[in-house]
Amino acid sequence: MKNRRVLGLLLSVVVIALNCGAVIADEARQLKAGAATANITPPLGELIIGGWNPFPASHIHDDLHARCIVLDDGRQKVAVVVCDVLGIPREVIDLAKSRIEASLNIPGDSVIVSATHTHSATTTRGPASVMWPDELSDYQRFLAGRIADVVQCAVNQLEPAEVGWGRVDEPSEVFNRRWEVTDPELLKNPFGRTDRVRMNPPAGSAALVRPAGPIDPEIGFLSVRSKDGHPIALLANYSLHYVGGVPQGHVSADYFACFCRRLEQHFAPTVSGDRPPFVALLSNGTSGDINNINFREKGVRREPYEKMNEVADKVAAKVIAAEKTVSYLPSVSVGGIGTDLSLKLRKPDAETMNYLKTTTAAQPDQPRTKEHIYLERLTKLQNGPESVNVHLQVLKIGELSIHSIPFETFVEIGLELKQRSPFAQSFTIELANGWYGYLPTEEQHKLGGYETWIGTNFVEFTASRQITETLLKLSQQLR
Repeated sequence: MKNRRVLGLLLSVVVIALNCGAVIADEARQLKAGAATANITPPLGELIIGGWNPFPASHIHDDLHARCIVLDDGRQKVAVVVCDVLGIPREVIDLAKSRIEASLNIPGDSVIVSATHTHSATTTRGPASVMWPDELSDYQRFLAGRIADVVQCAVNQLEPAEVGWGRVDEPSEVFNRRWEVTDPELLKNPFGRTDRVRMNPPAGSAALVRPAGPIDPEIGFLSVRSKDGHPIALLANYSLHYVGGVPQGHVSADYFACFCRRLEQHFAPTVSGDRPPFVALLSNGTSGDINNINFREKGVRREPYEKMNEVADKVAAKVIAAEKTVSYLPSVSVGGIGTDLSLKLRKPDAETMNYLKTTTAAQPDQPRTKEHIYLERLTKLQNGPESVNVHLQVLKIGELSIHSIPFETFVEIGLELKQRSPFAQSFTIELANGWYGYLPTEEQHKLGGYETWIGTNFVEFTASRQITETLLKLSQQLR
């Protein structure tokens, strides 16, 4: 019996030693990183969306891009791709990921693909609804190919590297756009009912009471440099819907591209001529109810592109200063995990449909009123499937985690994920791996307002809670 105990103890020591050796070996692996960009600018004449009435693109102010970082820890690779478009249907992203898996052997759950949500890009929707396209358009297929291309190019650039992450606040450009107001006329909706809050009320109005939710001023970022200290890439994340201020017909990547140019101008002088160019990425955080308008003050008229450059300058300056304090690591573990979550689609009731049909029948010469638009959307919902499978995903890069949500996500959701994450730092990229409209919390649904309207929000009221808990479970598994 004594000999068996001794033998068992010796075996335990050997197992522990082997496990410790494996951990040390993993930690000693040299991280590799690569980054690239791909042009995804559409042809002129395609429809620019983002407002109530689409119109054709007539001028390219600045090219649209897909921007990518790939990290390789010696066992696994992860990639983040950020595209200068309003949103990307899942079918397009799935096509891109299938090509990436086939050519590069990187699992789809290790690749996050997102849209910045610029409102001055042409549509990535196909011939049918955003929710369930019957077929892909030419531009959708082009976009899927360019997403796969940019990951391939980033892999081609892989070199020994170091990574670090950090965060810094910029509160002056983020405001909750949902307001309690005293004027009942501001609370009317297209369904003949009255909400409790108003999206984008008149700036400086005496009817304003208070914002209906919080903000998140934090800019989270991941910085990547070569083993010998040359900057490779920087991915930032800020919860700001978009900025705008673009003449009609202009194609532009909005302040996201302005930010990237500022960082590239800052880091470019430190990159020698024989190295790949530095790549900056700015992903959209949880900004479904956030924009950069201070509604307490009267609006000030701006020149085209003036405000977006101002916002980009502020955000870039904060990140450039914060990057100098980052501690870089030559070896971290990376990985990805994901799952599908089935959500019920909302269906319009008979009272709502009858109201819209009656109202639009009395507006025969006004085919693009809100009532016409929502009748069209609700008819598609009524005739569509009962549920939709959305893909949720988490990446880890050392002690940093990145969540992905395929909705325009309310800021409260991102704040909760940060607070409850098991990682030292985390942030959420919205409109990633799909595009399914707005995602309010259950509490915000009770207040009404544009983002909660059926046809703007498509999924069941409890969706935000289901998504939050699923992402936290995935984070625990990945941790």
